[in-house]
Amino acid sequence: MSEIVKFVNNGAAAITPAVAEKVLRQLPQWKLEFTQIHAPLFPHLVDQLEFLADAAEDVLEGAYKELPYSAFSQAIFALVYAHKKGGIIPDTVLSLGYADNSSVVRAVLIQNEKAFAVYAGTQGGDWQKITSQP
Repeated sequence: MSEIVKFVNNGAAAITPAVAEKVLRQLPQWKLEFTQIHAPLFPHLVDQLEFLADAAEDVLEGAYKELPYSAFSQAIFALVYAHKKGGIIPDTVLSLGYADNSSVVRAVLIQNEKAFAVYAGTQGGDWQKITSQP
């Protein structure tokens, strides 16, 4: 997992306010896209992506101001990564196509577990449902 953590942290370091604003404009379309993911080996992935999208959207719109910037930038990175179809493992690879997406998302959730648990609680969400499991 440490290589994925490094990958996420390096990618998140490149997230600028301009990138985040661009993501905000695209989030409605991406959320619909994420609901179409069929990845039986990664049953939590869609809910996890939706959670990260909601958190990023709330921060960008000023509805939630308590999320640390590192958690926010990692969430944005994970969303951008999941939106791309050709990551480390292209999404079209049967069975394993979403393994890299799941690993990136889980790395973000695990690194920021406390901050995201607080966010989930303020939104009436169930952090245990989101989980950091594949």
